[in-house]
Amino acid sequence: MFWYDHGMGGWGWVAMTFSMVLLVALAVAGVALLLRSADRFPSGPVQPPAAPSAKQVLAERFARGEIDEEEYEQRLTALRAHGPGHGRPGPGET
Repeated sequence: MFWYDHGMGGWGWVAMTFSMVLLVALAVAGVALLLRSADRFPSGPVQPPAAPSAKQVLAERFARGEIDEEEYEQRLTALRAHGPGHGRPGPGET
C-alpha cells in the first residue's frame, strides 16, 4: 500500500548494496585471518628433532663421499659388533 511512498532513490540502493558487499568481505577476511593465525601456533608441546643415530650419520657421510666403501663397511661392522651402549664413552660421558 505505501510501498513507494517513502522509499530510497537509486543512489540509496547503490550505497546499501556497496555497504553490504563490503561488510560481507570484511567478515570473510576476518575469519580467514583468524584461521591462518590459529595454524601458526602449535596446539601441543613442541618436540625437538631427534638426534640421528650413529648408523644414520655414517650413512650420510658415505653418501656425501667423506668416506669410501671400505671404511664405511668397517665402521658399520664395528657399530653392529658393539651395539648401543658399548664401546668407549663419548664426550661428556663418564
